[in-house]
Amino acid sequence: MPERLVRAYFDGWLAADRDAILATLHPACVVIESYGPVYRGIDQVARWIDGWLAPGNRVTRWDITALDATSDACFAEWDFQCRYDGELGGFEGATVARRSGDKLAYLREYAITAPRYDWQG
Repeated sequence: MPERLVRAYFDGWLAADRDAILATLHPACVVIESYGPVYRGIDQVARWIDGWLAPGNRVTRWDITALDATSDACFAEWDFQCRYDGELGGFEGATVARRSGDKLAYLREYAITAPRYDWQG
């Protein structure tokens, strides 16, 4: 089930659908973005979404490249791209998600902050 919830969460962002995003989250959820902000509870997450989905802002790609799940947790690697404040941006990252009941209670995102390369020794 956490896999389905994570996919639905990503799909909600891709569709710029606030209600779809929030439908995946537990009322007491915690969402931690890769660059530091922590959003606690569905009301705070809703305010963040409202600001993020301002006119012109859009998630343009959020492709899952690897995903593993247990009954209560999900670990996804992904490639993300968006338009925000008129700028195109993107990065590779990962999400650790845990559920409570039938909702996501915890999402923590990590980002690769430099280009990947093959180490040559």
